Amino acid sequence: MSDDTSSQGRVLVIDDEPSMQTLVGMLLDRVGIPVTSIGTAIDGLRLLETEDFDLLILDLMLPDIDGLELLEKLRQDSRFDKLSVLILSARSDPEAIGKAMRLGADGYLTKPYVSLSLTQRVTALLAHKHGRTVRSELY
Repeated sequence: MSDDTSSQGRVLVIDDEPSMQTLVGMLLDRVGIPVTSIGTAIDGLRLLETEDFDLLILDLMLPDIDGLELLEKLRQDSRFDKLSVLILSARSDPEAIGKAMRLGADGYLTKPYVSLSLTQRVTALLAHKHGRTVRSELY
């Protein structure tokens, strides 16, 4: 893996739990992936409109706008066609998972999750986005 973090891609986490923002940031920092975290969908959307990110890690249960609504809004806007979206939510019901995937999520992990599952999924999504294969030692 390269030490050049800019080649890894930028990740935005939208989750209203500060502890989850911190945990995801620490886990991805360990594998050299820069993370920006924010607590509301509205603030996250504003950030997405002004900065470039390669991957959005999105909680579904946010205080202002439901994460599924935000996902749908993003997928209807061509500016975000290249943005990968990984749902990270406590909602584990088949209805929520199915709807997220139908709306265009690139993956879905339920909380609580195993840290290795998150880093593997993020690494794979970013590598795929940049046309690289992921070496097995990253898993």
